[in-house]
Amino acid sequence: MQPDKENSVSVQEIAEKIKSRVASSGFDRSVKFDTGSDGVIVIDGATVSTTDAPADCTIKLSLDDLDSLIAGDLNPTMAFMTGKIKVEGDMTVAMALSQLIG
Repeated sequence: MQPDKENSVSVQEIAEKIKSRVASSGFDRSVKFDTGSDGVIVIDGATVSTTDAPADCTIKLSLDDLDSLIAGDLNPTMAFMTGKIKVEGDMTVAMALSQLIG
């Protein structure tokens, strides 16, 4: 377990960043970002929630990596190849999502 960083963001803050991108995207699947003890973000179509729910695809990563991914500082393909991101479920959903948030 890493010590809390003063400048780290919360799951709620990241969810807010994602909402504006998802709302007008036409994304119609469901994805869960699982950041372990930091919480989850579930995107279901145009809805973004921090309540755990089943999803077509689950992406497991650290909260810091998720923040970097949303900010465009972390390449999703490289993160997957290097093991920073683990994908469970429908990989095509993860690919569609990378177009949306990348």
